Amino acid sequence: MNKLLWSPSIKEIKNTQAWGFMQEVNKEFKTKLTNFHELYQWSCELPESFWSLFWRYSSIIAERKPTEALKNGDDFFDSQWFPEAKLNFANNLLINKSNNSAIVFWAEDKQKSSLSHLELYRQVARLSFWLKQNGVKKGDRVAGFLPNMPETVISMLATASLGAVWTSCSPDFGVQGVLDRFGQVEPKVFICVDGYYYNSKEFSCLEKNQKIVSQLPSVESTLLVRFVDSSSEFLDLSQSFFFDEIVNGPNNPDLEFESVAFNDPLYILFSSGTTGVPKCIVHGVGGTLIQHKKEHMLHCDIKDGDRVFFFSTCGWMMWNWLVSSLASGATLMLYDGSPFLNDNDNILFDFAEQEKFNFMGVSAKYLDTARKKELLPRETHNLESLKMILSTGSALSVDCFDYVYQNIKDKVCLSSISGGTDIVSCFVLGSPMLPVYRGELQTRGLGLSVEVWNDKGESVIDQKGELVCIKTFPSKPTGFWNDDEGKKYRQSYFDRYPNVWCHGDFVNLNLNGGMIFYGRSDTTLNRGGVRIGTAEIYRQVEKLTEVLESIVVEQNWQDDVRVVLFVKLKDSLQLDDQLKGIMCTQIRSNTSPRHVPDVIIQVTDIPKTKSGKIVELAVQKAIHNLPIDNKTALDNPEVMQEYYQLCSGPNSPL
Repeated sequence: MNKLLWSPSIKEIKNTQAWGFMQEVNKEFKTKLTNFHELYQWSCELPESFWSLFWRYSSIIAERKPTEALKNGDDFFDSQWFPEAKLNFANNLLINKSNNSAIVFWAEDKQKSSLSHLELYRQVARLSFWLKQNGVKKGDRVAGFLPNMPETVISMLATASLGAVWTSCSPDFGVQGVLDRFGQVEPKVFICVDGYYYNSKEFSCLEKNQKIVSQLPSVESTLLVRFVDSSSEFLDLSQSFFFDEIVNGPNNPDLEFESVAFNDPLYILFSSGTTGVPKCIVHGVGGTLIQHKKEHMLHCDIKDGDRVFFFSTCGWMMWNWLVSSLASGATLMLYDGSPFLNDNDNILFDFAEQEKFNFMGVSAKYLDTARKKELLPRETHNLESLKMILSTGSALSVDCFDYVYQNIKDKVCLSSISGGTDIVSCFVLGSPMLPVYRGELQTRGLGLSVEVWNDKGESVIDQKGELVCIKTFPSKPTGFWNDDEGKKYRQSYFDRYPNVWCHGDFVNLNLNGGMIFYGRSDTTLNRGGVRIGTAEIYRQVEKLTEVLESIVVEQNWQDDVRVVLFVKLKDSLQLDDQLKGIMCTQIRSNTSPRHVPDVIIQVTDIPKTKSGKIVELAVQKAIHNLPIDNKTALDNPEVMQEYYQLCSGPNSPL
């Protein structure tokens, strides 16, 4: 077992909502559950009972309580949760109409604002009324090309109030990247921004908006959010309106909530698109709501009035996850821009201190960068209000676990979580009822029958294997857009193991219920028949202060394969044989000789998606001189030319 870093007191455990829920289970089902792991096992053995009881416990607002929890439950693909339930997503998120803050927003250090629950409700009502007057109805799509700002939350809630479908991406996307996404789902209304800030610079979106709308024939109306300039105007767009004039109007229409089925569509999210045109993943109203409420209440212990932050753009599923915390009575802490400003690396910790975050969510890469920048918020900031730090996006290294407890806060629950756009939620999470061990994710998600399978399809403990889910769950996608027969859907998750969800993560489940992640299984390295997770190499090489980032792939070589490691070095450092030797020794000493790469090459940058995930498959294609299907999915597509050049020409290192 790894080193214990934090554990809750008995008093803290008994003060959680998960403890309270466990007592409800014991009372209703005459069980004698005493801890979180026993609750998890019960939730997997009786998933229908678990989800039905949590429905009541979480006070989901619906026209009528479901009489049947699960239809066709033995067929993972065709199963249907709560088929008779009717509800509205926005209704469940707009339960609070007080004058307390619903949203606090920082756009770097350029703009700051807040919105009360009552103001949020009224602005959603005005926009909902306007959308309805302009023909938006149940099932129509509304697309947002917007920063992570209050207007985005308002737009989503107004869309959901009508039973329409929300989809979004951040304004740093290029025109083709937006068209690759929105062009497939044919939105009726397009909501865009005049510009945004990043690293203290201002970027205009007006020309991009014009180009996008001109190539989206389905769009009937366009709304412009005037963000960087209150006097911004449209560039030659017909049927265009100003967002602020609608939501700040004098009228106060009633907010009507269209009742929809539990499995009707709420969101369309997009896969990264690095292997082709992005897949359009459709998520249902009820499944998203009940899954998010479960994660917020039972895994995070978010309570009424808590202040919740997650660093995200509205093109990443963590934005959807964050916004749902309104249903638990939370205040949303929204930030848009760079997490490290040229003149202030501590901007997020400034936000956390000044606005008294209770929950702070960031990417693993953010924590690693903060560690390498030697930020010491424990000494420079008052983070007394902070109860939980969440991390996702990639595996959190053991060094980052140490960094959090040594340099951010020692009395805090650090929850590394993992799931994906595929389920708009998490398979593996944390819990303030459980201890935190160095390098481990605390627990699997309640109600999700997650196992680790070996190559033979056998469930294993304390062995590396595939993360699978063997029983259906409410937040599985309702389908893929324009995939009526479900072919793409089946291929994505059920091809490897019939009737079992295979998620594509390479992991190890410990005896104590914790889990260690080694990277994506589709990029797992194979050395002499031994599977090696790429994260195992990243953890070691990125411990070195000289290395900012790295990416490792396999290359076909002389009728075999070899492992190639690319590194981005600090400042103006140059890779030499001595540094290569240090890297190899570091990897060999802390993993095994099989983990040591055959080739190490210095590059100027590492390719990433818009949400900051490194893209191993794109690099693998480039060094084999194969085309990359969709470079527009990358945040820095220009860097790929460097990788192509590494394998071409007489003096190329590959």
